[in-house]
Amino acid sequence: MTLSKGKKAGLIIALAVVLLVIDQVTKILVKTNMQLGESIPVLGNWFQILFIENEGMAFGMSFGGDIGKYILTSFRLILSVLLFVYVRHLLKKDAPVGVLLGLTAIMTGAVGNLIDCMFYGLIFEPSSYTHVASAVPFGDGYGKFFLGKVVDMLYFPIINTHWPDWVPFKGGESLIFFRPIFNIADSCVTVGALYLLIFKWKYFQTHEFSK
Repeated sequence: MTLSKGKKAGLIIALAVVLLVIDQVTKILVKTNMQLGESIPVLGNWFQILFIENEGMAFGMSFGGDIGKYILTSFRLILSVLLFVYVRHLLKKDAPVGVLLGLTAIMTGAVGNLIDCMFYGLIFEPSSYTHVASAVPFGDGYGKFFLGKVVDMLYFPIINTHWPDWVPFKGGESLIFFRPIFNIADSCVTVGALYLLIFKWKYFQTHEFSK
């Protein structure tokens, strides 16, 4: 069944709103109920809610210094705007709904982490290993505009063991797979990008990059 542009626009808006609400609700719940480093096992030892914060890069990575943080947040803002413009462009071209939803997931993920960077420093106390943060009056938080930290919490140490003794240089050391700690916004970016790469690359090859 072929969807009209109006229905496609409705799906785009619905997906963006749902993903953004889930992302922000999970982050706020973790931020205001857990101490830094606190872990809650969900499915045994291989899936945990583990609260950390980072300077804005995906999967718990950091980008040093305030200047770097301003650059990183500005880049995320520009990327979000460009993705929004591109999604509108493809909607006007009546692109397949899968292409539009994949790009919307990526855009929403970028916006989700952008909200943390722009506003969390203004509305929350600092979290620590001994203190659970609370919301504060706007502007009385732990950081300046654009300098908030991104809340991460999804941790999947699927393999948590030690390297065999016979492995050179690594024998006996801890072996954890998968180490990155991330959030819903990171997942939106990753899943959206993989979906487009695996299932929709022919559309871009034929309609966008062949000119």
